[in-house]
Amino acid sequence: MVESGAIPYVFAFGTAAVTVWLVTPGVRYLALRVGLTDRPNERKLHTVPVPRIGGVSIFCGYLYSLLMVWGAGWFGVLSPAKEYEVWGVTIGGLVFFMIGLADDLFDLPALGRLLAQLIAAGAAWRVGVRIEFIALPFVGLVSFPPALSLPITAIWLAGTANAINWIDGLDGLAAGVSAIAAAAILIASLFAQRPEAALIAAALAGGCLGFLRYNFKLRESADIFMGDGGAYCLGFTLAGVSTIGLTKSTAVAAVVLPYLILAVPILDGCNVILQRVRQGKSPFHPDRGHLHHRLLQAGLSKRGTVLFIYTLTLWVGALALAFSGMPAGGTYAAISTGLLGWALWQLWGRRGDRP
Repeated sequence: MVESGAIPYVFAFGTAAVTVWLVTPGVRYLALRVGLTDRPNERKLHTVPVPRIGGVSIFCGYLYSLLMVWGAGWFGVLSPAKEYEVWGVTIGGLVFFMIGLADDLFDLPALGRLLAQLIAAGAAWRVGVRIEFIALPFVGLVSFPPALSLPITAIWLAGTANAINWIDGLDGLAAGVSAIAAAAILIASLFAQRPEAALIAAALAGGCLGFLRYNFKLRESADIFMGDGGAYCLGFTLAGVSTIGLTKSTAVAAVVLPYLILAVPILDGCNVILQRVRQGKSPFHPDRGHLHHRLLQAGLSKRGTVLFIYTLTLWVGALALAFSGMPAGGTYAAISTGLLGWALWQLWGRRGDRP
């Protein structure tokens, strides 16, 4: 399929990063001209209006990169099933992006957004982006009939999209977490010999990195937010590409990799939902119960909170790669564990030192 070594992946990554880096200032200018800004309130952590349609530039850069890779022939000759999967992830990302963009523009009701997401996820399942089995301890692989595969896949795709959207509460948090997760999926997909999934992950990681140039600044506030459009697109694409790149393997280690790599946003989302239900609130009711809110309440700075969650995401990603049995995976896990320990020690000593 891909026979040019690392060149296609570097090209996909670099093209997406540079495109997003170039397009974002224009998107920001347009948002300011038409008043598409995210205004501060009692739940949000920024203090001035910030443009909130940065997802437009992320999606444009990601899609342009994939089209260039496709035009160069680096996807190779795909079987019909794999080609459907690639288009399912790409077009599905577009649909989720449009759902989020519509919410950014018109403030859609939560239940309506979820219904649209589940329909889009069902369409992706129809073309092959599906979870067909799962690994259970001491049991091995358990296959799902279509009647179970469809709802499980839809919940995975839509749930991950919302999980990424929910962690988008601090400058650079969602984009950075997505970049790290995409990089881990890229490496795992190459190890699993799924280069088509690796190319998508490379483009996604590049797009996120290009956006961080404007979304995460060490000494000042972000220039632009990705908005629901960007977060939904990132979340769906991460879930979709991990599904076609990793869960298609019958190896137990490969099947569980996506859930390990995306453990931080998934567990945060599940915890928030359980907390809301336990308090008698709607699962869709926004609050300040997410991991980044709790770290801030514990006295960490905004910047320190973001960097800590980056480190946590890197750690679980490295553990996933080690679990897969890939060469040097144990070394990556050991290094990331040391880094996490150092971060915990640093942040413990800097509690209350807000920027």
